[in-house]
Amino acid sequence: MSSSNNPSGKNQHKDCPPPNDQRVEEILREYHRKGITARKQISKMLMKEGIKMSEATVTRRRKDLGLLGSGTATRITPEIVRRQLVVDQMSKDPSSSAGPRTVRERIAFDTGILLTRDYITDEMRIQDPEGFRKREPEGKKVHRTQLISLGIHHEWSADGHDKLSQIGFPIWGVRDKYSGKWLGLWVVPNNRLKDAIGYLYLSLVKELGGMPLQSTTDCGSETVLMYALANALREFFSPDLDLDELAAHKFLKSIYNITIERGWYRLRISWGDNVKIFWAAGSEVYNSTNTCHFNLVQWLWPKLIQQELDEFRERANAHTTRFDREKQIPSGVSPDVAFALFEDYGGEDCLQPVDINVVQSLMEEIGGEDLIRFVSVEYADRAQNVYDTLGIQKLSFQNVWDVFSAMLPYFLE
Repeated sequence: MSSSNNPSGKNQHKDCPPPNDQRVEEILREYHRKGITARKQISKMLMKEGIKMSEATVTRRRKDLGLLGSGTATRITPEIVRRQLVVDQMSKDPSSSAGPRTVRERIAFDTGILLTRDYITDEMRIQDPEGFRKREPEGKKVHRTQLISLGIHHEWSADGHDKLSQIGFPIWGVRDKYSGKWLGLWVVPNNRLKDAIGYLYLSLVKELGGMPLQSTTDCGSETVLMYALANALREFFSPDLDLDELAAHKFLKSIYNITIERGWYRLRISWGDNVKIFWAAGSEVYNSTNTCHFNLVQWLWPKLIQQELDEFRERANAHTTRFDREKQIPSGVSPDVAFALFEDYGGEDCLQPVDINVVQSLMEEIGGEDLIRFVSVEYADRAQNVYDTLGIQKLSFQNVWDVFSAMLPYFLE
């Protein structure tokens, strides 16, 4: 009698990728950066990517890649390195808006190292005790209203964010109501221009290959084209859905457009308050009345802000929310997980398919990408070429004015 545990000799996991699969490694590392470490969750999310992998194999692969849990990572990482990781993140936050949980997520996102929240809290108390007093919750309670949604793409919540408008860089964004996932965030020359808002809405529809059952915004003049486009697309591509029974677009007062308003609050405390501090630091080198100065800033700062918005969107979508048993939409998981595994939380995919060629034609008809450009294509190409010659590793709020000063001589007339 054979003593083998597999007498048939057949590989029970023949569809599982081999240990050296590059794509699987990249995905597992990306999940780790986003704090997704539960093997059951990872196994399900890999299945969404078309990858079959058992929970036991997930554990083994993560171990082989050196992806450590927070307890082990904190224990084996030298004290000087741990402290520097915390201090580096705090230096990016001069307004002391970020708490230990946010700092923990940022460290993981930037370095792939998971530290315990307790360690980070203790270190932050040592480095900046005043910051904890500033973040005391008194007086910051926001009245919460119950959110109800059928699933992903049931409702897109959209709005403009004007906190950076006074320095010339307004923002517009879209969030999925069911999962809380940021679907799009853009810095634009003018978030009160209806054609620009219509263009951004269409660009998201094109990117995702469909439109939501319903979109919501406040009732500003800049949203009337979006309203018209949503109705036209619905009528043409989903004629079975009665517009009278389920509006393609709904106007709400800003205070009731809860999904996006909560997102703006998180953006502001994440880095929005800091941007103005870094902007003010350029007062000695930047003269807004000088055309050469102005044009360079109009290229350089939107480049930086869009980069930061993209990173914020990734971090926010990976942020695990607090569990709330009263919630009728997913909680206790990140938006990325709720969006990918919507069926596990009783949701459905409500995306309404469209013809992206038709959408592309509409985008060009209303003005195309020029609607969201800060500078001409020619200037942007020239500035990028100059930027590339400087060998800058990464543009940041800490070095943006140094980069400005280094680039300026190439544009002085």
